[in-house]
Amino acid sequence: MWKKSASFLKVKAEAKVELNQSESSLTPGLDLSLSSCLNKPLPSTLTLTSACLSHSRALGMLILFLAVLVGGALSHDSDALGTQETLPVVDPGYRLGAEDVMLVSVWKDEQLTKEVVVRPDGMFSFPLVDDVQAEERTVEEIRADLVKRLTKYIPNPNVSVAVTKVLSYKVYVVGRVNKPGEYLIGHYTDVLQALSLAGGLTPFAAENDIKVIRRVKGQQQVFPFRYGDLRKGNDLEQNILLQRGDVVMVP
Repeated sequence: MWKKSASFLKVKAEAKVELNQSESSLTPGLDLSLSSCLNKPLPSTLTLTSACLSHSRALGMLILFLAVLVGGALSHDSDALGTQETLPVVDPGYRLGAEDVMLVSVWKDEQLTKEVVVRPDGMFSFPLVDDVQAEERTVEEIRADLVKRLTKYIPNPNVSVAVTKVLSYKVYVVGRVNKPGEYLIGHYTDVLQALSLAGGLTPFAAENDIKVIRRVKGQQQVFPFRYGDLRKGNDLEQNILLQRGDVVMVP
């Protein structure tokens, strides 16, 4: 029994020597005892690691901030490019109506370059020439009229007229269609196209009793439209082009 006790004491002494040697190999002044860990700040190596983590976290936040900043700048540039308006493609034979918008410019004269809107009376105002008729006229007819009037004030005026917004060509589809309402269209449209814009007929629509109602100079005109016949390839001429303000009624 005494031998066992002596052996135990010998092993304990050797373990203590090894522990002392291990502690001496660490950073001078570094205390790894449990009480020291509980009562003192973390060792310098762990503090350094925490500092590195803090710096890495700060660097990550900086990179994220720069990414957001650059992304916002690119988005702003793309928005700026996207907001550059392109002129609509308008048929040369298109006749203007109320609310249409035009850009009228005279070369080398900024004061005679302006955007004008066709008023409900079909006219628009322009410097030097006062009111100009626009309704039911083409762009070329308006340009020629402006050149003729401006010649009194400007020798050989170089005038250009362009439609920037088509807002007068509205048709209405009412009755038993899936999406009844007002449709603002930037091009000439026939009856079939208008019905397509309205989502087509409902199952209970009277397809052969459709009517196009048009008002011309205060007089109402009615054009019948038999969708069932047209679907079979008959009476194709009834698919007329709609005029601004036409109402397609589906009972």
